[in-house]
Amino acid sequence: MKINVKKVRESAKLPTYGSQYAAGADLYACTEGEIEIAPHSTAMIPTGIALELPVGYAGFIYARSGLASKRGLAPANKVGVVDCDYRGEVIVALHNHGESAQKIAAGERIAQLVVAPYITADFEEVDELSSTERGAGGFGSTGTK
Repeated sequence: MKINVKKVRESAKLPTYGSQYAAGADLYACTEGEIEIAPHSTAMIPTGIALELPVGYAGFIYARSGLASKRGLAPANKVGVVDCDYRGEVIVALHNHGESAQKIAAGERIAQLVVAPYITADFEEVDELSSTERGAGGFGSTGTK
């Protein structure tokens, strides 16, 4: 699938896949220099790119596993969503979950983008829902322990 990408900043890097079968393409920080993220704080990190995703697809922005597990840095909203009609710059709200400040270098890989199809539902109000064995049980109700 071809995805049109526009650089909105001269030094931007296009997303890249780390291996042949990687689901997520790395997104890169497009900054003038280092950005420091204080503990328990969030910084808006520009990527310098805008996307033209096909209708019926969205870009989902996830944490990079190494950055999250080793440095405590992950998207503040857990999963960012880039809608197919959005044409602005992709910006990652990167949150520092750790106890020490973290620096993001210009050009550093900060998140990963997964392009996936989605379904637009028609929501219809009804008086009753069909019954199931589970019913309204939630938040651990299906566990046995």
